[in-house]
Amino acid sequence: MSPRIGHLLAQITALEDELRTALREQETHLFYEIKGRRVRFEGTIRERHRKLKMGILRWITADRPQNFLTGPIIYGLILPLAFLDLCVTVYQATCFPIYRIAKARRGDYIVIDRQHLGYLNAFERFHCVFCGYANGLLAYTSEVAARTEQYFCPIKHAHRILGAHTRYQRFLSYGEAEDYHAKLEEFRVALEGEAAPPG
Repeated sequence: MSPRIGHLLAQITALEDELRTALREQETHLFYEIKGRRVRFEGTIRERHRKLKMGILRWITADRPQNFLTGPIIYGLILPLAFLDLCVTVYQATCFPIYRIAKARRGDYIVIDRQHLGYLNAFERFHCVFCGYANGLLAYTSEVAARTEQYFCPIKHAHRILGAHTRYQRFLSYGEAEDYHAKLEEFRVALEGEAAPPG
């Protein structure tokens, strides 16, 4: 990786950290605090949320009909998602120790907490639980796959791809053959302690 690209990646990382901090500061005006895994709103905010909750009957009549029609298709995904969850978790638990890859923490990706919001009715809370699980699971799966790719094949594609994982930008350029095996070993060693990938 060229020094210029390394510098740009460092700048991107710094800007992402700055953005996360700014977003966190913006959220503090909503008067909630996190204690462990629980989120607590200030008493007046909790009361305001309860008053804003739409009752189930009103919600059913106000919601778009296509949402009800497609509901069984969406929630039918729970079985393949649960199977994916099981497979990825077993894969990581059995193979990552053999490869000496630091494991991705499932709980860092699958966060289910929106169902505690007082302004959501039972159906909305259920939707939020499903979406939190599905999207978190896909992010967790992507991270496990990204670590696997870094271990076996940290090479960029010749063609541009959309939605590349965060490790991808540090991978070797397509066709960068010089010292490939030595560089591959550097990527693998970086995974052991989950240090930043080389570059």
